[in-house]
Amino acid sequence: MASFSALTTPLGVGIGMGISSGYNPYSTQGKTSTDGTHPRSRPEYIPNHIPDPSYVRILDTTLRDGEQSPGAAMTSDQKLGIARQLVKLGVDIIDAGFPSASQEDFNAVKMIAQEVGNDCDADGYVPVIAALCRCNEKDITTAWEAVRYAKKPRLIPFIATSSIHMEYKLNKTKEEVLQIAIDMVKFTRSLGCDDIEFGVEDAARSDTEFLYKILEEVIKAGATTLCIADTVGITMPLEFGEMIAGIKANVPGVENAIISVHCHNDLGHATANTIQAACVGARQLEVTINGIGERAGNAAFEEVVMALKCRGDHALGGLYTGINTRHILKTSRMVEECSGMYLQPHKALVGDNSFLHESGIHQAGLLKHRGTYEIISPEDIGHERSNGANMVLGKLSGRHALKNRLQELGYELRDDELESVFRNFKAMAGKKKRVTDVDLKALVSDQVCHVEPIWKLDDLQVTCGTMGSSTASVKLVTVHGSTHVACSVGVGPVDAAYKAIDLIVKETVKVLEYTLNPVTEGTDAIATTRIVIRRENNKTLTHALNGNFVYPTFSGTGEGVDVVVSSVEAYLTALNKMLDFKD
Repeated sequence: MASFSALTTPLGVGIGMGISSGYNPYSTQGKTSTDGTHPRSRPEYIPNHIPDPSYVRILDTTLRDGEQSPGAAMTSDQKLGIARQLVKLGVDIIDAGFPSASQEDFNAVKMIAQEVGNDCDADGYVPVIAALCRCNEKDITTAWEAVRYAKKPRLIPFIATSSIHMEYKLNKTKEEVLQIAIDMVKFTRSLGCDDIEFGVEDAARSDTEFLYKILEEVIKAGATTLCIADTVGITMPLEFGEMIAGIKANVPGVENAIISVHCHNDLGHATANTIQAACVGARQLEVTINGIGERAGNAAFEEVVMALKCRGDHALGGLYTGINTRHILKTSRMVEECSGMYLQPHKALVGDNSFLHESGIHQAGLLKHRGTYEIISPEDIGHERSNGANMVLGKLSGRHALKNRLQELGYELRDDELESVFRNFKAMAGKKKRVTDVDLKALVSDQVCHVEPIWKLDDLQVTCGTMGSSTASVKLVTVHGSTHVACSVGVGPVDAAYKAIDLIVKETVKVLEYTLNPVTEGTDAIATTRIVIRRENNKTLTHALNGNFVYPTFSGTGEGVDVVVSSVEAYLTALNKMLDFKD
Protein backbone atom coordinates (compact mmCIF):
# COMPACT_ATOMS: atom_id res chain seq x y z
CA MET A 1 0.00 0.00 0.00
CA ALA A 2 1.33 3.44 -0.92
CA SER A 3 2.67 5.70 1.79
CA PHE A 4 0.36 8.55 2.72
CA SER A 5 3.17 11.02 3.46
CA ALA A 6 4.67 10.49 0.03
CA LEU A 7 1.30 11.07 -1.59
CA THR A 8 0.62 14.33 0.21
CA THR A 9 4.00 15.95 -0.35
CA PRO A 10 3.19 17.22 -3.91
CA LEU A 11 0.19 19.11 -2.52
CA GLY A 12 2.51 21.51 -0.72
CA VAL A 13 1.31 20.71 2.78
CA GLY A 14 4.38 20.15 4.88
CA ILE A 15 5.73 20.71 8.35
CA GLY A 16 6.75 24.31 8.85
CA MET A 17 4.84 25.63 5.85
CA GLY A 18 2.87 28.75 6.75
CA ILE A 19 -0.65 29.56 5.56
CA SER A 20 -0.25 33.31 5.16
CA SER A 21 -0.71 32.96 1.40
CA GLY A 22 -4.05 31.22 1.84
CA TYR A 23 -7.57 32.24 0.91
CA ASN A 24 -8.44 35.85 1.73
CA PRO A 25 -12.19 36.42 1.45
CA TYR A 26 -11.76 40.19 1.62
CA SER A 27 -9.26 40.55 -1.19
CA THR A 28 -10.38 41.01 -4.80
CA GLN A 29 -7.01 40.02 -6.20
CA GLY A 30 -7.32 37.18 -8.66
CA LYS A 31 -11.09 36.87 -8.29
CA THR A 32 -13.13 36.48 -11.44
CA SER A 33 -16.46 35.58 -9.93
CA THR A 34 -18.79 37.59 -7.73
CA ASP A 35 -21.66 35.14 -7.29
CA GLY A 36 -19.95 32.49 -5.18
CA THR A 37 -19.07 30.20 -8.10
CA HIS A 38 -15.57 29.02 -8.90
CA PRO A 39 -13.89 30.99 -11.69
CA ARG A 40 -13.16 27.76 -13.60
CA SER A 41 -16.03 26.33 -15.61
CA ARG A 42 -17.70 22.98 -14.94
CA PRO A 43 -16.15 20.23 -17.11
CA GLU A 44 -18.28 18.20 -19.52
CA TYR A 45 -20.06 15.36 -17.72
CA ILE A 46 -18.77 11.92 -18.67
CA PRO A 47 -19.85 9.17 -16.23
CA ASN A 48 -16.43 7.49 -15.82
CA HIS A 49 -14.10 10.39 -16.58
CA ILE A 50 -13.55 14.01 -15.55
CA PRO A 51 -11.68 16.02 -18.18
CA ASP A 52 -10.18 18.37 -15.58
CA PRO A 53 -8.27 16.30 -12.97
CA SER A 54 -8.66 19.08 -10.39
CA TYR A 55 -12.45 19.13 -10.58
CA VAL A 56 -14.32 17.40 -7.75
CA ARG A 57 -17.89 16.22 -8.25
CA ILE A 58 -20.34 16.76 -5.41
CA LEU A 59 -23.04 14.15 -4.80
CA ASP A 60 -25.66 15.35 -2.35
CA THR A 61 -27.45 12.57 -0.50
CA THR A 62 -29.59 14.73 1.80
CA LEU A 63 -32.80 13.34 0.28
CA ARG A 64 -31.72 9.74 0.84
CA ASP A 65 -29.09 9.23 3.53
CA GLY A 66 -29.97 12.51 5.24
CA GLU A 67 -33.59 11.46 5.53
CA GLN A 68 -32.47 8.35 7.40
CA SER A 69 -31.87 10.55 10.46
CA PRO A 70 -34.44 9.53 13.10
CA GLY A 71 -37.38 11.91 12.80
CA ALA A 72 -36.15 13.53 9.58
CA ALA A 73 -38.72 12.06 7.17
CA MET A 74 -39.82 14.52 4.49
CA THR A 75 -42.83 14.66 2.18
CA SER A 76 -42.52 14.29 -1.59
CA ASP A 77 -43.21 17.99 -2.10
CA GLN A 78 -40.54 18.93 0.43
CA LYS A 79 -38.05 16.68 -1.33
CA LEU A 80 -38.89 18.25 -4.67
CA GLY A 81 -38.39 21.73 -3.21
CA ILE A 82 -35.00 20.76 -1.77
CA ALA A 83 -33.98 19.13 -5.06
CA ARG A 84 -34.73 22.39 -6.88
CA GLN A 85 -32.63 24.25 -4.34
CA LEU A 86 -29.77 21.78 -4.86
CA VAL A 87 -29.88 22.70 -8.54
CA LYS A 88 -29.36 26.35 -7.59
CA LEU A 89 -26.31 25.22 -5.64
CA GLY A 90 -25.08 23.44 -8.74
CA VAL A 91 -24.58 19.95 -7.31
CA ASP A 92 -23.36 17.43 -9.83
CA ILE A 93 -25.40 14.45 -8.63
CA ILE A 94 -28.57 14.32 -6.53
CA ASP A 95 -29.09 11.04 -4.68
CA ALA A 96 -32.87 11.33 -4.78
CA GLY A 97 -33.79 8.35 -2.63
CA PHE A 98 -34.32 4.62 -2.23
CA PRO A 99 -37.29 3.77 -4.52
CA SER A 100 -37.75 0.25 -3.12
CA ALA A 101 -38.23 1.53 0.43
CA SER A 102 -41.86 2.55 -0.14
CA GLN A 103 -44.30 3.70 -2.80
CA GLU A 104 -43.93 7.27 -1.51
CA ASP A 105 -40.15 7.11 -1.93
CA PHE A 106 -40.59 5.72 -5.44
CA ASN A 107 -42.99 8.52 -6.35
CA ALA A 108 -40.67 11.18 -4.93
CA VAL A 109 -37.64 9.90 -6.86
CA LYS A 110 -39.66 9.64 -10.07
CA MET A 111 -41.03 13.17 -9.65
CA ILE A 112 -37.54 14.58 -9.08
CA ALA A 113 -36.20 12.69 -12.11
CA GLN A 114 -38.98 14.00 -14.33
CA GLU A 115 -38.98 17.61 -13.17
CA VAL A 116 -35.54 18.47 -11.80
CA GLY A 117 -33.65 15.95 -13.93
CA ASN A 118 -34.79 17.55 -17.17
CA ASP A 119 -34.43 21.24 -16.30
CA CYS A 120 -31.33 22.37 -18.20
CA ASP A 121 -29.95 25.86 -17.62
CA ALA A 122 -28.52 28.19 -20.24
CA ASP A 123 -25.08 26.55 -19.96
CA GLY A 124 -26.49 23.06 -20.44
CA TYR A 125 -26.11 22.10 -16.78
CA VAL A 126 -28.57 19.55 -15.49
CA PRO A 127 -27.87 17.37 -12.44
CA VAL A 128 -27.48 13.63 -12.55
CA ILE A 129 -30.41 12.02 -10.71
CA ALA A 130 -29.40 8.89 -8.83
CA ALA A 131 -31.30 6.22 -6.93
CA LEU A 132 -30.00 3.68 -4.43
CA CYS A 133 -30.79 -0.03 -4.76
CA ARG A 134 -29.66 -3.27 -3.21
CA CYS A 135 -27.92 -5.84 -5.34
CA ASN A 136 -31.00 -7.76 -6.46
CA GLU A 137 -32.96 -7.57 -9.69
CA LYS A 138 -36.22 -6.37 -8.10
CA ASP A 139 -34.57 -3.40 -6.38
CA ILE A 140 -32.57 -2.45 -9.45
CA THR A 141 -35.59 -2.67 -11.76
CA THR A 142 -37.68 -0.54 -9.41
CA ALA A 143 -34.95 2.08 -9.07
CA TRP A 144 -34.45 2.24 -12.83
CA GLU A 145 -38.15 2.74 -13.38
CA ALA A 146 -37.99 5.73 -11.03
CA VAL A 147 -34.92 7.51 -12.46
CA ARG A 148 -34.93 6.60 -16.13
CA TYR A 149 -36.97 9.69 -16.98
CA ALA A 150 -34.07 11.99 -16.03
CA LYS A 151 -31.78 13.38 -18.72
CA LYS A 152 -28.82 11.90 -16.81
CA PRO A 153 -30.02 8.91 -14.74
CA ARG A 154 -27.75 6.92 -12.45
CA LEU A 155 -28.23 3.78 -10.36
CA ILE A 156 -26.29 2.98 -7.16
CA PRO A 157 -26.44 -0.77 -6.52
CA PHE A 158 -24.64 -1.60 -3.27
CA ILE A 159 -23.55 -4.57 -1.20
CA ALA A 160 -21.58 -4.97 2.02
CA THR A 161 -18.05 -6.38 1.82
CA SER A 162 -16.82 -6.47 5.43
CA SER A 163 -16.52 -9.83 7.18
CA ILE A 164 -18.96 -8.86 9.93
CA HIS A 165 -21.63 -7.80 7.41
CA MET A 166 -21.15 -10.77 5.11
CA GLU A 167 -21.33 -13.25 7.99
CA TYR A 168 -24.08 -11.80 10.17
CA LYS A 169 -26.20 -9.66 7.83
CA LEU A 170 -25.88 -11.28 4.40
CA ASN A 171 -24.98 -14.81 5.53
CA LYS A 172 -22.84 -15.15 2.42
CA THR A 173 -19.23 -15.98 1.56
CA LYS A 174 -16.78 -13.67 -0.19
CA GLU A 175 -17.18 -15.66 -3.38
CA GLU A 176 -20.96 -15.34 -3.29
CA VAL A 177 -20.81 -11.57 -2.65
CA LEU A 178 -18.30 -11.12 -5.48
CA GLN A 179 -20.51 -12.98 -7.95
CA ILE A 180 -23.63 -11.08 -6.89
CA ALA A 181 -21.82 -7.78 -7.41
CA ILE A 182 -20.66 -8.74 -10.91
CA ASP A 183 -24.04 -10.10 -11.95
CA MET A 184 -26.00 -7.12 -10.66
CA VAL A 185 -23.77 -4.52 -12.33
CA LYS A 186 -24.21 -6.43 -15.61
CA PHE A 187 -27.98 -6.59 -15.03
CA THR A 188 -28.05 -2.83 -14.40
CA ARG A 189 -26.33 -2.21 -17.73
CA SER A 190 -28.76 -4.55 -19.47
CA LEU A 191 -31.61 -2.21 -18.50
CA GLY A 192 -30.00 0.59 -20.47
CA CYS A 193 -28.26 2.38 -17.60
CA ASP A 194 -24.73 3.41 -18.54
CA ASP A 195 -24.00 5.47 -15.41
CA ILE A 196 -23.52 2.97 -12.57
CA GLU A 197 -22.11 3.80 -9.18
CA PHE A 198 -21.23 0.61 -7.35
CA GLY A 199 -21.53 1.08 -3.60
CA VAL A 200 -19.22 -0.82 -1.25
CA GLU A 201 -20.96 -0.77 2.11
CA ASP A 202 -18.61 -0.89 5.12
CA ALA A 203 -15.60 -0.73 2.81
CA ALA A 204 -13.53 0.76 5.63
CA ARG A 205 -13.71 -2.53 7.59
CA SER A 206 -13.30 -4.82 4.58
CA ASP A 207 -10.36 -7.07 3.81
CA THR A 208 -8.06 -5.02 1.58
CA GLU A 209 -7.34 -7.68 -1.03
CA PHE A 210 -11.01 -8.63 -1.29
CA LEU A 211 -11.92 -4.96 -1.68
CA TYR A 212 -9.43 -4.56 -4.53
CA LYS A 213 -10.76 -7.71 -6.22
CA ILE A 214 -14.45 -6.76 -6.08
CA LEU A 215 -13.70 -3.25 -7.36
CA GLU A 216 -11.66 -4.66 -10.25
CA GLU A 217 -14.47 -7.01 -11.27
CA VAL A 218 -17.31 -4.46 -11.09
CA ILE A 219 -15.29 -2.09 -13.27
CA LYS A 220 -15.00 -4.88 -15.83
CA ALA A 221 -18.75 -5.48 -15.52
CA GLY A 222 -19.52 -1.84 -16.30
CA ALA A 223 -19.37 0.26 -13.12
CA THR A 224 -18.38 3.87 -13.84
CA THR A 225 -18.07 5.14 -10.24
CA LEU A 226 -16.83 3.32 -7.14
CA CYS A 227 -18.38 4.43 -3.85
CA ILE A 228 -16.04 3.68 -0.94
CA ALA A 229 -18.08 3.96 2.24
CA ASP A 230 -16.90 4.39 5.80
CA THR A 231 -20.35 3.27 6.86
CA VAL A 232 -19.71 3.32 10.59
CA GLY A 233 -17.34 6.30 10.68
CA ILE A 234 -14.48 4.31 12.18
CA THR A 235 -11.42 5.52 10.25
CA MET A 236 -8.97 8.29 11.01
CA PRO A 237 -8.13 10.77 8.22
CA LEU A 238 -4.62 9.35 7.62
CA GLU A 239 -6.04 5.83 7.60
CA PHE A 240 -8.82 6.68 5.17
CA GLY A 241 -6.42 8.57 2.91
CA GLU A 242 -4.13 5.54 2.74
CA MET A 243 -7.11 3.34 1.92
CA ILE A 244 -8.16 5.52 -1.04
CA ALA A 245 -4.57 5.84 -2.23
CA GLY A 246 -4.26 2.06 -2.06
CA ILE A 247 -7.34 1.60 -4.23
CA LYS A 248 -6.02 4.10 -6.76
CA ALA A 249 -2.65 2.34 -6.89
CA ASN A 250 -3.68 -1.31 -6.76
CA VAL A 251 -7.03 -1.82 -8.52
CA PRO A 252 -6.59 -2.70 -12.20
CA GLY A 253 -8.75 -0.54 -14.44
CA VAL A 254 -9.43 2.08 -11.75
CA GLU A 255 -8.38 4.79 -14.20
CA ASN A 256 -11.63 4.00 -16.07
CA ALA A 257 -13.81 4.85 -13.07
CA ILE A 258 -14.34 7.70 -10.63
CA ILE A 259 -13.49 7.05 -6.98
CA SER A 260 -16.20 8.39 -4.69
CA VAL A 261 -16.23 8.51 -0.89
CA HIS A 262 -19.15 8.37 1.52
CA CYS A 263 -18.13 9.11 5.12
CA HIS A 264 -20.14 8.94 8.31
CA ASN A 265 -19.41 11.04 11.37
CA ASP A 266 -19.48 8.63 14.30
CA LEU A 267 -16.07 9.80 15.55
CA GLY A 268 -16.42 13.34 14.23
CA HIS A 269 -14.06 12.81 11.28
CA ALA A 270 -16.45 12.70 8.32
CA THR A 271 -15.43 16.05 6.84
CA ALA A 272 -11.72 15.47 7.49
CA ASN A 273 -11.86 11.97 5.97
CA THR A 274 -13.69 13.28 2.92
CA ILE A 275 -11.17 16.08 2.33
CA GLN A 276 -8.27 13.69 2.84
CA ALA A 277 -9.75 11.31 0.29
CA ALA A 278 -9.98 14.13 -2.24
CA CYS A 279 -6.32 14.97 -1.65
CA VAL A 280 -5.23 11.46 -2.63
CA GLY A 281 -7.45 10.96 -5.65
CA ALA A 282 -11.17 10.71 -4.87
CA ARG A 283 -13.02 12.90 -7.35
CA GLN A 284 -16.58 12.51 -6.11
CA LEU A 285 -17.52 13.45 -2.57
CA GLU A 286 -20.83 12.38 -1.03
CA VAL A 287 -22.27 14.84 1.48
CA THR A 288 -25.49 16.03 3.10
CA ILE A 289 -26.73 19.52 3.88
CA ASN A 290 -26.07 20.31 7.56
CA GLY A 291 -24.37 16.91 7.88
CA ILE A 292 -27.66 15.14 8.66
CA GLY A 293 -27.79 11.38 8.32
CA GLU A 294 -27.85 8.02 10.06
CA ARG A 295 -26.68 8.10 13.71
CA ALA A 296 -24.09 10.92 14.00
CA GLY A 297 -24.67 12.03 10.42
CA ASN A 298 -22.58 12.39 7.27
CA ALA A 299 -19.88 14.67 5.97
CA ALA A 300 -21.48 18.13 5.85
CA PHE A 301 -21.98 19.63 2.40
CA GLU A 302 -21.17 23.16 3.57
CA GLU A 303 -18.00 22.14 5.39
CA VAL A 304 -16.55 20.09 2.53
CA VAL A 305 -17.44 22.59 -0.19
CA MET A 306 -16.17 25.63 1.71
CA ALA A 307 -12.98 23.83 2.70
CA LEU A 308 -12.29 23.29 -1.00
CA LYS A 309 -13.22 26.89 -1.81
CA CYS A 310 -11.22 28.37 1.05
CA ARG A 311 -8.13 26.17 0.89
CA GLY A 312 -8.32 24.36 -2.44
CA ASP A 313 -5.81 26.48 -4.31
CA HIS A 314 -3.30 26.84 -1.50
CA ALA A 315 -3.42 23.63 0.51
CA LEU A 316 -5.33 21.04 -1.53
CA GLY A 317 -3.50 21.01 -4.84
CA GLY A 318 -5.93 23.25 -6.73
CA LEU A 319 -9.06 21.17 -6.16
CA TYR A 320 -12.35 22.93 -6.88
CA THR A 321 -16.07 22.30 -7.35
CA GLY A 322 -18.87 23.77 -9.44
CA ILE A 323 -20.92 24.81 -6.40
CA ASN A 324 -22.50 28.26 -6.19
CA THR A 325 -21.84 28.78 -2.50
CA ARG A 326 -24.12 31.83 -2.23
CA HIS A 327 -27.06 29.41 -1.93
CA ILE A 328 -25.63 27.39 0.99
CA LEU A 329 -27.35 29.26 3.81
CA LYS A 330 -30.78 29.25 2.19
CA THR A 331 -30.50 25.53 1.44
CA SER A 332 -29.39 24.85 5.01
CA ARG A 333 -32.40 26.67 6.41
CA MET A 334 -34.75 24.83 4.04
CA VAL A 335 -33.37 21.41 5.05
CA GLU A 336 -33.49 22.39 8.72
CA GLU A 337 -37.15 23.34 8.42
CA CYS A 338 -38.24 20.37 6.28
CA SER A 339 -36.35 17.73 8.26
CA GLY A 340 -36.97 19.15 11.73
CA MET A 341 -33.26 18.57 12.46
CA TYR A 342 -32.38 21.89 14.05
CA LEU A 343 -28.79 23.07 14.19
CA GLN A 344 -26.71 23.82 17.25
CA PRO A 345 -25.78 27.54 17.26
CA HIS A 346 -22.06 26.81 16.82
CA LYS A 347 -22.50 24.54 13.77
CA ALA A 348 -19.70 25.38 11.35
CA LEU A 349 -20.68 27.92 8.68
CA VAL A 350 -24.47 27.66 8.97
CA GLY A 351 -25.07 27.83 12.74
CA ASP A 352 -26.53 31.03 14.17
CA ASN A 353 -23.24 31.89 15.88
CA SER A 354 -20.95 31.09 12.94
CA PHE A 355 -20.21 34.72 12.10
CA LEU A 356 -21.07 36.41 15.39
CA HIS A 357 -18.43 38.01 17.59
CA GLU A 358 -18.78 38.90 21.27
CA SER A 359 -15.24 39.11 22.64
CA GLY A 360 -14.13 42.73 22.98
CA ILE A 361 -10.69 41.95 21.56
CA HIS A 362 -12.22 40.22 18.56
CA GLN A 363 -14.72 43.01 17.98
CA ALA A 364 -12.02 45.67 18.06
CA GLY A 365 -9.98 43.75 15.48
CA LEU A 366 -13.02 43.07 13.33
CA LEU A 367 -13.92 46.74 13.19
CA LYS A 368 -10.46 47.52 11.84
CA HIS A 369 -10.43 44.68 9.29
CA ARG A 370 -12.91 41.83 8.92
CA GLY A 371 -10.14 39.43 7.95
CA THR A 372 -8.64 39.58 11.44
CA TYR A 373 -11.17 37.07 12.76
CA GLU A 374 -13.08 35.83 9.70
CA ILE A 375 -11.48 33.38 7.31
CA ILE A 376 -14.62 33.27 5.16
CA SER A 377 -16.81 36.16 4.13
CA PRO A 378 -20.36 35.53 5.41
CA GLU A 379 -21.68 36.79 2.09
CA ASP A 380 -19.91 33.89 0.34
CA ILE A 381 -22.48 31.45 1.72
CA GLY A 382 -25.50 33.71 1.45
CA HIS A 383 -25.49 35.85 4.59
CA GLU A 384 -26.62 39.44 4.33
CA ARG A 385 -24.77 41.79 6.61
CA SER A 386 -24.96 45.53 7.07
CA ASN A 387 -22.27 47.88 8.31
CA GLY A 388 -19.52 45.36 7.72
CA ALA A 389 -19.66 43.28 10.93
CA ASN A 390 -21.90 40.90 12.86
CA MET A 391 -21.17 41.55 16.48
CA VAL A 392 -23.00 40.35 19.56
CA LEU A 393 -22.83 42.77 22.44
CA GLY A 394 -22.45 40.96 25.75
CA LYS A 395 -20.43 40.95 28.93
CA LEU A 396 -17.16 40.50 27.01
CA SER A 397 -17.70 43.46 24.68
CA GLY A 398 -15.66 46.62 25.06
CA ARG A 399 -16.19 50.37 24.66
CA HIS A 400 -15.07 50.33 21.04
CA ALA A 401 -17.79 47.89 19.97
CA LEU A 402 -20.45 49.66 22.05
CA LYS A 403 -19.57 53.07 20.62
CA ASN A 404 -19.57 51.69 17.08
CA ARG A 405 -22.99 50.09 17.48
CA LEU A 406 -24.49 53.22 19.05
CA GLN A 407 -23.21 55.26 16.11
CA GLU A 408 -24.84 52.79 13.72
CA LEU A 409 -28.10 53.27 15.62
CA GLY A 410 -27.80 57.05 15.20
CA TYR A 411 -26.41 58.11 18.58
CA GLU A 412 -23.39 60.38 18.98
CA LEU A 413 -22.43 60.58 22.67
CA ARG A 414 -19.87 62.64 24.52
CA ASP A 415 -17.09 60.75 26.28
CA ASP A 416 -18.68 61.15 29.71
CA GLU A 417 -22.07 60.04 28.39
CA LEU A 418 -20.50 57.02 26.71
CA GLU A 419 -18.72 56.10 29.94
CA SER A 420 -21.98 56.21 31.88
CA VAL A 421 -23.82 54.17 29.24
CA PHE A 422 -20.94 51.70 29.17
CA ARG A 423 -21.15 51.13 32.95
CA ASN A 424 -24.89 50.50 32.71
CA PHE A 425 -24.32 48.30 29.67
CA LYS A 426 -21.82 46.13 31.60
CA ALA A 427 -24.27 45.79 34.47
CA MET A 428 -27.03 44.72 32.08
CA ALA A 429 -24.74 42.35 30.18
CA GLY A 430 -23.92 40.59 33.43
CA LYS A 431 -27.59 39.63 33.75
CA LYS A 432 -28.48 39.04 30.07
CA LYS A 433 -26.69 36.77 27.62
CA ARG A 434 -27.09 39.28 24.81
CA VAL A 435 -27.79 42.99 24.81
CA THR A 436 -30.12 43.90 21.95
CA ASP A 437 -30.51 47.12 20.01
CA VAL A 438 -33.69 47.80 21.97
CA ASP A 439 -31.64 47.53 25.17
CA LEU A 440 -29.06 49.96 23.84
CA LYS A 441 -31.66 52.53 22.87
CA ALA A 442 -33.15 52.27 26.34
CA LEU A 443 -29.73 52.73 27.95
CA VAL A 444 -29.14 55.90 25.95
CA SER A 445 -32.57 57.20 26.86
CA ASP A 446 -31.89 56.37 30.52
CA GLN A 447 -28.72 58.46 30.32
CA VAL A 448 -30.71 61.62 29.59
CA CYS A 449 -33.63 60.76 31.88
CA HIS A 450 -32.79 61.37 35.54
CA VAL A 451 -36.25 62.33 36.74
CA GLU A 452 -38.41 62.56 39.82
CA PRO A 453 -41.40 60.23 39.48
CA ILE A 454 -44.44 61.92 37.98
CA TRP A 455 -46.65 58.98 38.90
CA LYS A 456 -46.31 56.60 41.85
CA LEU A 457 -48.20 53.40 42.64
CA ASP A 458 -50.50 53.71 45.63
CA ASP A 459 -52.67 50.59 45.32
CA LEU A 460 -53.14 47.66 42.99
CA GLN A 461 -55.83 44.97 42.99
CA VAL A 462 -56.06 42.24 40.33
CA THR A 463 -58.42 39.35 39.64
CA CYS A 464 -57.46 36.51 37.32
CA GLY A 465 -58.22 32.87 36.67
CA THR A 466 -59.77 30.51 34.16
CA MET A 467 -63.30 31.92 34.37
CA GLY A 468 -63.02 34.95 32.10
CA SER A 469 -60.75 37.94 31.49
CA SER A 470 -58.37 39.31 34.09
CA THR A 471 -59.23 42.64 35.71
CA ALA A 472 -57.08 45.23 37.43
CA SER A 473 -57.82 48.28 39.58
CA VAL A 474 -54.95 50.75 39.88
CA LYS A 475 -54.58 53.85 42.10
CA LEU A 476 -51.77 56.25 41.18
CA VAL A 477 -50.54 59.34 43.02
CA THR A 478 -49.08 62.33 41.17
CA VAL A 479 -46.03 64.31 42.18
CA HIS A 480 -48.46 66.91 43.56
CA GLY A 481 -50.27 64.38 45.75
CA SER A 482 -53.51 63.95 43.79
CA THR A 483 -54.85 60.44 43.32
CA HIS A 484 -56.33 58.82 40.23
CA VAL A 485 -58.05 55.45 39.92
CA ALA A 486 -58.85 53.36 36.85
CA CYS A 487 -60.00 49.80 36.11
CA SER A 488 -59.43 47.69 33.01
CA VAL A 489 -59.55 44.14 31.68
CA GLY A 490 -56.80 42.32 29.82
CA VAL A 491 -55.51 38.97 28.65
CA GLY A 492 -53.71 38.60 31.96
CA PRO A 493 -53.21 40.55 35.20
CA VAL A 494 -50.14 42.42 33.94
CA ASP A 495 -51.85 43.40 30.68
CA ALA A 496 -54.94 44.56 32.60
CA ALA A 497 -52.83 46.64 35.00
CA TYR A 498 -50.89 48.29 32.17
CA LYS A 499 -54.10 49.21 30.38
CA ALA A 500 -55.51 50.72 33.56
CA ILE A 501 -52.35 52.85 33.95
CA ASP A 502 -52.66 54.02 30.34
CA LEU A 503 -56.20 55.21 31.08
CA ILE A 504 -54.90 57.33 33.95
CA VAL A 505 -51.88 58.90 32.23
CA LYS A 506 -53.72 59.19 28.91
CA GLU A 507 -50.81 57.88 26.85
CA THR A 508 -50.71 55.18 24.20
CA VAL A 509 -47.61 53.12 24.88
CA LYS A 510 -45.99 50.33 22.87
CA VAL A 511 -44.22 47.65 24.89
CA LEU A 512 -41.09 46.63 23.00
CA GLU A 513 -39.68 44.16 25.50
CA TYR A 514 -40.86 42.51 28.69
CA THR A 515 -38.69 40.10 30.65
CA LEU A 516 -39.20 38.42 34.01
CA ASN A 517 -36.30 36.71 35.76
CA PRO A 518 -36.22 35.09 39.20
CA VAL A 519 -33.40 36.28 41.44
CA THR A 520 -33.85 33.58 44.10
CA GLU A 521 -35.24 30.05 44.09
CA GLY A 522 -38.55 28.68 45.32
CA THR A 523 -42.19 29.69 45.02
CA ASP A 524 -41.48 32.82 47.07
CA ALA A 525 -38.60 33.86 44.82
CA ILE A 526 -37.86 37.52 44.26
CA ALA A 527 -38.42 38.34 40.60
CA THR A 528 -36.88 41.14 38.56
CA THR A 529 -39.05 42.59 35.82
CA ARG A 530 -37.62 44.68 33.02
CA ILE A 531 -39.61 46.52 30.40
CA VAL A 532 -38.76 48.69 27.41
CA ILE A 533 -41.40 51.05 25.94
CA ARG A 534 -41.92 53.93 23.53
CA ARG A 535 -44.80 56.22 22.65
CA GLU A 536 -47.07 54.52 20.14
CA ASN A 537 -47.83 57.77 18.29
CA ASN A 538 -44.10 58.60 18.06
CA LYS A 539 -44.59 62.16 19.25
CA THR A 540 -41.08 62.07 20.65
CA LEU A 541 -38.49 61.99 17.91
CA THR A 542 -34.86 62.89 18.04
CA HIS A 543 -32.80 63.79 15.01
CA ALA A 544 -29.53 61.92 14.96
CA LEU A 545 -26.35 63.36 13.54
CA ASN A 546 -26.40 61.01 10.56
CA GLY A 547 -29.73 62.39 9.37
CA ASN A 548 -31.89 59.50 10.53
CA PHE A 549 -34.75 59.87 12.99
CA VAL A 550 -34.45 57.93 16.24
CA TYR A 551 -37.53 56.89 18.20
CA PRO A 552 -36.54 57.10 21.88
CA THR A 553 -37.16 54.05 24.01
CA PHE A 554 -37.36 53.97 27.78
CA SER A 555 -36.66 51.15 30.20
CA GLY A 556 -37.71 50.39 33.71
CA THR A 557 -37.12 47.64 36.26
CA GLY A 558 -38.97 46.41 39.31
CA GLU A 559 -38.30 43.77 41.95
CA GLY A 560 -40.51 41.87 44.35
CA VAL A 561 -42.04 38.55 45.28
CA ASP A 562 -45.27 39.63 43.54
CA VAL A 563 -44.59 39.54 39.80
CA VAL A 564 -47.61 41.73 39.00
CA VAL A 565 -46.53 44.46 41.40
CA SER A 566 -42.92 44.32 40.14
CA SER A 567 -44.21 44.51 36.57
CA VAL A 568 -46.27 47.62 37.38
CA GLU A 569 -43.30 49.25 39.14
CA ALA A 570 -41.12 48.61 36.08
CA TYR A 571 -43.80 50.04 33.78
CA LEU A 572 -44.17 53.20 35.87
CA THR A 573 -40.40 53.75 35.94
CA ALA A 574 -40.23 53.60 32.17
CA LEU A 575 -43.37 55.69 31.80
CA ASN A 576 -42.05 58.46 34.06
CA LYS A 577 -38.89 58.66 31.95
CA MET A 578 -40.94 58.91 28.77
CA LEU A 579 -43.22 61.63 30.12
CA ASP A 580 -40.29 63.72 31.30
CA PHE A 581 -38.31 63.36 28.11
CA LYS A 582 -37.29 66.50 26.21
CA ASP A 583 -35.85 66.30 22.68
